[in-house]
Amino acid sequence: MTNLLVRLFIKDYQNVKDSRVREQYGKFAGVVGIVTNLLLSVIKALAGFLFHSVAILADAVNNLSDSASSIVTLVGFKLSAKPADKEHPYGHARIEYISGLIVSLVILLLGFQLVQSSIGKILQPEETEISLLAVAVLVVSMLIKLWQFFFYRKLGRRIASTTLEATAADSRNDVISTGAILIGMGITRLTGYNLDGWMGLVVAILVIVGGVKLIMETSDPLLGIAPSKELVDGVYQKILSYKGVLGLHDLSVHNYGPGRCFASVHCEVPAEQDVMVSHDIIDNIERDFLQDMNIHLVIHMDPVVTDDERTNTLKQQVVQKLRTLSTEIDMHDFRVVWGNTHTNLIFDVCVPFGFQWSDSELLQRVEETIKELDSHYFTVVTVDHDYVPHFVEK
Repeated sequence: MTNLLVRLFIKDYQNVKDSRVREQYGKFAGVVGIVTNLLLSVIKALAGFLFHSVAILADAVNNLSDSASSIVTLVGFKLSAKPADKEHPYGHARIEYISGLIVSLVILLLGFQLVQSSIGKILQPEETEISLLAVAVLVVSMLIKLWQFFFYRKLGRRIASTTLEATAADSRNDVISTGAILIGMGITRLTGYNLDGWMGLVVAILVIVGGVKLIMETSDPLLGIAPSKELVDGVYQKILSYKGVLGLHDLSVHNYGPGRCFASVHCEVPAEQDVMVSHDIIDNIERDFLQDMNIHLVIHMDPVVTDDERTNTLKQQVVQKLRTLSTEIDMHDFRVVWGNTHTNLIFDVCVPFGFQWSDSELLQRVEETIKELDSHYFTVVTVDHDYVPHFVEK
């Protein structure tokens, strides 16, 4: 059903990497949400007034807010598709995250309003009429909301949209909350105890919990989150597949919204290799990353001496020593300044965020460990932090 609708309303629906097609997906999802949620809101509002049920009215207001959220989604996708300009050189794709945050805040505000109305119904209960028509309205609502959940989740995953993923989660919560109302109506029918206000309160709490969770999920991309391990591993494997690259380090990835990924990395190349050859390799890697992975990659070229046997032997000894400290420690940019009275070992160590030791403690342990090789060795070490530790050897 979802695929059929997409085929009917979205041209070139397979090309999800195209920003224009992605915008069409988002606008289509927004229109579907506006229409279906507005229809549900009107039907439930009529049923709520007709049968004097605050729980059904709360559900109607919930659907009305969903319709408003769909408008935000529609506008968000439209604005996020704007091209880069002088004020925003990295584009406007992060507006989609902002629209997702707005949707989350609307959901949270609605939850608190429902709490207030439900408590009022608990303190001053009003007779609620239970009929097959009211039950039918709620069952149909659950089926439509269940379809919305699968619809939004499918589109959200297809175009990697946090906004649509958040909307899918909200639709799932609506199924649960409407189900709670039905259960309450059944208990009321069997026992005679009016649970309408209490069921409204249950719905409100579910809405609030869902709103808080969605706020956290939609705020993370705005704050800046680490790339996935799969992406980092993919970058390492792809770069190391090029002949003439000895290793890489200091990978940094920045996400400016869906389809707007920028990264930088240091690539080690043989110092004795012609600089024009190395430069050509680097250019090829940058171009291939943009074409194959849609990543704007900038590479800093690090020449590494490979024909000095004495330095290479010492480097391997240092690597082995560092691994006795922790398997999470990586090393790069190794240089040696040999002297008569002492020798300086200059290198960087890389550890993941949240490493067991502080930087100062790590430096102290590294120095003590290197001294075990030779008391005349002095270390000049810089500590880097990486998303995932990698031991790069070719």
